Amino acid sequence: MSAAAGFDSSSIKKGPLLFVLILGAFIAVLNQTIMSVALPVLMGEFSIQASTAQWLTTGYMLVNGVLIPITAYLMQRFTTRELFQASMVVFLGGTALSAFADSFELLLAGRMIQAVGAGVIMPLLMNVILTIFPREKRGVAMGIVGLAIIFAPAIGPTVAGYVMEHYSWRTMFEGMIPVVVVVIAIAQFYLKNVTERIFPKLDIMGVILSTIGFGTLLYGFSRAGSKGWSSAEVIVSLAVGVIALTLFTLQQLRSKSPLLDLRAFQYNMFTLTTIINIAVTMVMYADMMLLPLYLQNVRGYTALESGVLMLPGALLMGLMMPVAGKLFDRFGAKWLSVIGMAITIVTTLGFVNLSDSTSYTYLLLMSTGRRLGMALFLMPITTTGLNQLPASLNAHGTAISNTIKQVAGAIGTSLLVTVMTSSTKSHMQDMLASGAAANSTKESLIMHATIQGINDAYLVIVGIGIVGLLLAFFIKNAAPAGEEEASAAMSKNTQVSEANSY
Repeated sequence: MSAAAGFDSSSIKKGPLLFVLILGAFIAVLNQTIMSVALPVLMGEFSIQASTAQWLTTGYMLVNGVLIPITAYLMQRFTTRELFQASMVVFLGGTALSAFADSFELLLAGRMIQAVGAGVIMPLLMNVILTIFPREKRGVAMGIVGLAIIFAPAIGPTVAGYVMEHYSWRTMFEGMIPVVVVVIAIAQFYLKNVTERIFPKLDIMGVILSTIGFGTLLYGFSRAGSKGWSSAEVIVSLAVGVIALTLFTLQQLRSKSPLLDLRAFQYNMFTLTTIINIAVTMVMYADMMLLPLYLQNVRGYTALESGVLMLPGALLMGLMMPVAGKLFDRFGAKWLSVIGMAITIVTTLGFVNLSDSTSYTYLLLMSTGRRLGMALFLMPITTTGLNQLPASLNAHGTAISNTIKQVAGAIGTSLLVTVMTSSTKSHMQDMLASGAAANSTKESLIMHATIQGINDAYLVIVGIGIVGLLLAFFIKNAAPAGEEEASAAMSKNTQVSEANSY
């Protein structure tokens, strides 16, 4: 079990414990997004193409996605402090390698080593919260965690844009080194173990199948944006991923010590909120990818100006996440999610008619509105699902939740790129067929076609948001499952698996 049924959290100093974990998570999540505005500079630095440079973000995402399913085992095998410090030391090694890399290959290796450390931290943080906080107080705690999950990637482009304008790209990594060292030192004094170690047997076959499955699936989705869905590379990758994950699911249901305990999906609110999280993760990625692309590539704004535009929304979200947590503890997730999704959908509609003269102020207001809406539903949705799980499934539930979000992020990114690219080509052909080329320059045609492609991608995001909104009406405050119920379910599944094996 991830926590003993009678675990006494009264002796745990929650403030210092959460501070250390959230600071580590903040650094890890911030690192995931700072490369977006640095890629053009790195392309010139190392004389590489965009298709090569994008692996600095794609590779990071792939390693994260492959590693997260293993975190449930790691959280049961090692103490909280051992696992956190080991993760931060690995992250520190990757950061140092990236800071002093003199070739693209070394920089990519550093980024992937960083991802190994970062992939463990967020599931660990969520599991600790489920362990040390009673159900009625988890909303506020999860709201504070939202600062790391949402605030960090929101300010990432601003920080990176400022660094790229005034310093070397290496400064982004050099600046992290002393901070990570301080976090490791603080953890030595304030981080205590809050879970029961049970030393489970490592499911080797599960590791192999999950690595192949999630790795090839994420690779296929990440390549679909640039290669196209009809590419043999994409089709083969997705097919291998689906087959491997199907075998992984069957193997996990039969295993006595599963890598990911899929019995969590027997709990209806966990299943529902996981599905909703797929939709909201895709919605969230709209601002992270489409808006910077529109601002920098189409409108000619600098990386810093693009990052600054997202800053007010990030600050507002940072203030609202704890507030949303308090509201969740009092009223539950249903109406918070419905209202938040509605606000997000309405403000996203403000992006479906962008033009070459849309004002910076308008974009700032709409982007800030989206962040307000997302602050209301992101953590309440996740917390509602995890609250229903018995303590024995906490580690597995957080691992499943984070894995699903990683896959949804990859799907959302590739989907938006595909829609934008294909729509841009279609609009370009329509303009040429209508004779618009006679009165416009080639650059003007490309710009207007690209804007229309971005508009269409935002329209798809609106559709996905509506699906999430409709599902949010079915959210309920389900009572937490007891350990007896979980044990009965495990016994029943074991009997079924044994019967099937005959």
